[in-house]
Amino acid sequence: MPREGVAITGQTATSPEDEHLLAEAERIAVAVGRMFPGLCEVVLHDLRRPEHAIRAIENNLSGRHVGDAASELGLARIADPEYPSVLQNYPNQFADGRRVKSTSIGIKNRRGEYIAALCLNLDLSTLAPLTLTLTNLVTTEAEADAPLETLRPRSARDLRAVVDRFAASRSTAPRALPREGKRELVRQLHRDGFFESRGSAQTIADLLGVSRATVYNYARDDRPGGAS
Repeated sequence: MPREGVAITGQTATSPEDEHLLAEAERIAVAVGRMFPGLCEVVLHDLRRPEHAIRAIENNLSGRHVGDAASELGLARIADPEYPSVLQNYPNQFADGRRVKSTSIGIKNRRGEYIAALCLNLDLSTLAPLTLTLTNLVTTEAEADAPLETLRPRSARDLRAVVDRFAASRSTAPRALPREGKRELVRQLHRDGFFESRGSAQTIADLLGVSRATVYNYARDDRPGGAS
């Protein structure tokens, strides 16, 4: 028999106290998200309902929706009450490849059960123009000298860094570049040898918000005899 004051919904026990904690956490999620519009997504997961865990999502940057399922971290907390309650500033990324810095905070009830998680996802791509400006401001001439060649394979991190710098130099994010800007960037990446890395075309497409076919068309324009 359920304890007095505890309702059973499917296989999930809920209580007025748990619901009060979730309601208070939702108020915090909304307030924090509205503090950083366009920059930081704040998501509240109701871990009592893992299949429909997202209870609130403020300043939506990831494209998820209320009612979507719990993330891997949420499932880990459900399975293990001893899972770390706070994971701070860990690297993450959105589905389209944008780099993210995330923090996840687990919320326990009085019985020591994880019932919710409050997650903050900071979109680093929006900070790229400011980062480049500050870097240029403090760079000296000696630091600006670059090696004539790089004797190591190009990585996805190198690729994202070049894309971010290119967009930042135009005070925008990669996906917000105009068509000609994206075409110029792809041509530069092609000339610099990034297309020799496996999967690079798809990575570029994700970063710019275009199809892989479009990326190849832009790169083809850079070849002898290509479109001008």
